Amino acid sequence: MSVILKYLPRARQVLRTEGLPVLVAKLLRRLQTPPLSVKRKPELLTLHPPFEPFGFPVVSVVDVSIIIPVFNQYRFTFHCLAALRRQRSTFGFEVLVVDDGSTDETRAQLSRFGNLRLVVNSRNLGFVRSCNAGAHQARGRYIVFLNNDTQVQPGWLDALIGTFRRHSKVGVVGSRLLFPNGRQQEAGAIVFRDGSFWNYGHLDDPYKPRYGYVREPDYVSGASLAIRRDLFEQLGGFDEHFAPAYYGDVDLAFRVRAAGYRVLYAPLSRVVHFEGVSAGTNETAAMGMKRFQAINRERFVARWRGELAAHGARGDQLERQKERRIRRRVFVSDTYMLTPDKESGSLRMQNLFVVLQELGFKITFAASNLEAPQPYVSDLQQRGVEVLYRPYVSSIDRHLQAHGADYNLVILSRADTAAQLMASVRRYCRRARIVFDTVDLHFLRERRLAELTEDKAIRAAAERRRHEELGLIAQADTTLVVNHVERALLAREAPTANVRVLSNVHRIHGSRNAFARRQDILFIGAFAHPPNRDAVLWFCREIFPLVSAERPKVQLVVIGADPPPEVRDLAAANVRILGYVPDVAPFFDGCRLSVAPLRYGAGVKGKINQSLAFGLPVVATRQAVEGMFLEDGESVLIADEPTEFAAAVLHLYADPSLWERLSRNGLAVMEAHFSFAAARRALTDLVEPQCH
Repeated sequence: MSVILKYLPRARQVLRTEGLPVLVAKLLRRLQTPPLSVKRKPELLTLHPPFEPFGFPVVSVVDVSIIIPVFNQYRFTFHCLAALRRQRSTFGFEVLVVDDGSTDETRAQLSRFGNLRLVVNSRNLGFVRSCNAGAHQARGRYIVFLNNDTQVQPGWLDALIGTFRRHSKVGVVGSRLLFPNGRQQEAGAIVFRDGSFWNYGHLDDPYKPRYGYVREPDYVSGASLAIRRDLFEQLGGFDEHFAPAYYGDVDLAFRVRAAGYRVLYAPLSRVVHFEGVSAGTNETAAMGMKRFQAINRERFVARWRGELAAHGARGDQLERQKERRIRRRVFVSDTYMLTPDKESGSLRMQNLFVVLQELGFKITFAASNLEAPQPYVSDLQQRGVEVLYRPYVSSIDRHLQAHGADYNLVILSRADTAAQLMASVRRYCRRARIVFDTVDLHFLRERRLAELTEDKAIRAAAERRRHEELGLIAQADTTLVVNHVERALLAREAPTANVRVLSNVHRIHGSRNAFARRQDILFIGAFAHPPNRDAVLWFCREIFPLVSAERPKVQLVVIGADPPPEVRDLAAANVRILGYVPDVAPFFDGCRLSVAPLRYGAGVKGKINQSLAFGLPVVATRQAVEGMFLEDGESVLIADEPTEFAAAVLHLYADPSLWERLSRNGLAVMEAHFSFAAARRALTDLVEPQCH
């Protein structure tokens, strides 16, 4: 009830301007904020003897060589291999087991496994030399070292190797280690000034946000560690200065960084580690393998004393030391979790994150209602974004009270988010530049709806929204708009405000199909955005019948999440209402043209950006192309009346030379104004002055 009362004024406005279905959806989303996921214990195999050997599948291409050094403990080795056999991966892998002079049944049993490569040491060489011996036999592009006292979890290998593909200049990636009871054993490690180390997150709840995102630790454990094979060979493998064991993985991480590569922790690559099975846990023992931890620590400090001088003392500011290479931090909040496959504003923000990371920022993101729907949370985390969510963060206000002083930059996306958080940001983020990212000027969109409908209540709601947005602009250090039209409007409405243009950001895919190999017409747009509903209804009722009269076989394909009943009812033999589609690229590649028949709105239209980025020409209203640098007849066709719009569609559908010109010029506009390079220029101009 308190939530409903709090948002009652806004609810009335949504009801008037966006309709009852949108209001109900927004209220339900605020009232039913889901947690990250249901907590679950690791999947563990508990098999009983006799441990009968089995075979691994044959792969045509070996992407990954998994190297498992073993010394006795066949029961653990068998369970390790059995868990590995269950792994389903997009990467083809081979398994090499290095037997380090076992005296139990290990060697005899392993020789009976199918498609398992067994490397046998003539004498006990220890962990470091055994790993190097296995690496000499590896065929994959990547090498993964895996302890035999582990059980990998579903998705382990794809998350591990996928991190190399997702991030740049990566040399080593390590897994998250868990205890059998599900508690965290290690989420990357911190090395202190004295050479000692700390398994970050040891014994804590692994679901906490601080452990959930890809980041750069000081090192990752050799219990599950991946490295590019060419880099491993270039570095000469694990340095045998640290034989037989301990600090070899720490030293490797430092050498990888010295060679110009990054060491990353991949939280979704989960491994249960039965710690101490092979070497024990007593570091002070006079005999046994564990004693080398103290010996090799001295060797490590002697080698890396200069590097370690910049590290902190043991136990000091662990949250800072866990990512000591971060120099700038940005807090970003949007109304809901980013859903870039469903909504243009989310795609823009996700792509802005890429540029912010290139500029050296660590990003902390929170939906204003702290929701955490999957797979969107995990996708951001794999991109290196720290995501805050319930129940671990009870309110953004409390987070900012505790951590606001850490941020150099704050971005509040959309008016509702800024209205909710501006006061807290002003109070607690005193070092930060505060940016109000409008995405589009809501009051302008609602004002245009009032003009279209001649509704006095909507006009009054638009005026209230204008007052709210101008108040937020006055409180922000900088306001972002997505086009020069809105910037010019604010120059009149808020002449003292610092307003900058930062538009949509898209990857430029280019045209991948010739005119003659394409057919049908595409409309794309999320139906939570009311202008899209109006546009489809108008097009289907007043424009498409005119097109169909000339070309009855042409189909209209409508893509967009949550189509309302009146849109679903448009479905016919020549109108396909597909709703949400996970991969839209085939439609951009296969359709002959895209339409944007918007009659009101504001901002820059992602549907047009997406189409042009694929080289797909667009027919649009003047309203739809506002502020997009598009020229009628050269990079787009513009029409506002039904007969003109239908004529433009028919002309473009039939004219390959016009199609080629619009496709080519549309791509040029995208490159100049809506590419990552354009966003990088705008963001650099925004953030650099405050960072000197």
